[in-house]
Amino acid sequence: MSITADICRKATALSAEQIAGLEAIEGMIELAADIACAQITVYASAAADHFLVIVTQAKPHTSFIDYKANLLGSTIHSSEEPLVWRTITTGESITGQREWAWGRETLVMHTFPLHDSHGNIIAAVSLEASIDDSGAGSSSSLVETAKMLLASAESVGGTQRPLAPRDGIMIIDSHGQILYANAAAVSIYKMLGVGRIVGRRIYDRNLNARIAQRALHTHQSQEHELELGGTTLLQRAIPIVQKGQTTRIILLIADVTDIKKKEKELLVKSAVIQEIHHRVKNNLQTVASLLRLQARRSTFPEVKAALRESVNRILSISVVHEFLSQQDKESIDVAEVAKNILDLIIQNMLEPDFNIQTVFTGPTVILPSEQATSLALAINELIQNSLEHGFVGLNEGVIGVDIASGKDAYQIEIYDNGVGLPTDFTPQATRSLGLQIVKTLVENDLGGQFTLYSNAGTRARIIIPRISGGG
Repeated sequence: MSITADICRKATALSAEQIAGLEAIEGMIELAADIACAQITVYASAAADHFLVIVTQAKPHTSFIDYKANLLGSTIHSSEEPLVWRTITTGESITGQREWAWGRETLVMHTFPLHDSHGNIIAAVSLEASIDDSGAGSSSSLVETAKMLLASAESVGGTQRPLAPRDGIMIIDSHGQILYANAAAVSIYKMLGVGRIVGRRIYDRNLNARIAQRALHTHQSQEHELELGGTTLLQRAIPIVQKGQTTRIILLIADVTDIKKKEKELLVKSAVIQEIHHRVKNNLQTVASLLRLQARRSTFPEVKAALRESVNRILSISVVHEFLSQQDKESIDVAEVAKNILDLIIQNMLEPDFNIQTVFTGPTVILPSEQATSLALAINELIQNSLEHGFVGLNEGVIGVDIASGKDAYQIEIYDNGVGLPTDFTPQATRSLGLQIVKTLVENDLGGQFTLYSNAGTRARIIIPRISGGG
């Protein structure tokens, strides 16, 4: 539910259809404020008689003036806004002047009504602009365009982003003639070798305004990137449609050359980082292969076991780098990492005649690569311990990973249905290197908690706080 809809449902008697119309206004109001260089406030009649409620409001990015504070959701008496009240009760469009407070700049105020599909007045719009902005020769055309945009907001659809100070604005009539171009648009076209713009038609080849032509004939918004002489322009054509006909087009032009250059640089950097992760993964796998070779040559079971554990630890880290080498984000899906680690350990440790079943449950949890690496090592140690000690005397078993996502923390449980922990087991007294590694990783690296206990087998619980940027 949008803010406008929430205010309307709580403070007005408008119908669902009428509220939907004002929601469409909410999506256009910032752009309209920028076009008109005016603060725009939309008032609806409150449920209480002779009261108004402000349902949406926007300040312009294209004008610098001390406007009134944001009063969104405020309920005010009709006597405080007499022009707005007159518009909403009579349907008149009014132009006047007002002063917000003693010593403040006097502003020009335009009010006009908004109607629903049946012609009923549902709200009044107030545009307040500085006298300097209102006195400009093109002011009336811009204000009229902003009014038309808001009145036809439902036909435009979607949410239009506000303008940046350097964005070019062009207003085009139903015949394709350019009525207005701001200084930024004039500057952009001068840079492209085009002089006078106002008065020309969009069919002029030098203007490269085919996007406006499409908007005029299709009655739908268009967006297109244009490459001209090393300059990248982002064009957006927004048609204002009234009674099935496009009566005006707002053509917005932004020079995004620098942005596109930075995007390309980021893509190159991302590709380099992915390649680094790929090489790290390959190097880790090479180290693991050397340790396997060493293990085969050893005649001591303890050495073989230690080397095998080291191989699994190295490969669990390589799993993380493999994921990072295949995507452009420095974050990892915990469940996918756990699955790959389990597959690797089973390949390296599982006896041929042992039947293992794996279970994974829970939502997707995305962690930054640094935290994911520590968690991957911890999961590796716990799965390794489970396969090595949890199924003594058994020929089949289940290993599961259960992930839960809370408001403030993630909980990961690695469990099996094996023989459970020894009756005299205490975490403080254990000399297991694997469990010591897990405890250090969880508590020191991840700032979490680690618990190990028996429950129809063995369960290891890891709780880690949510990290900013995690999933």
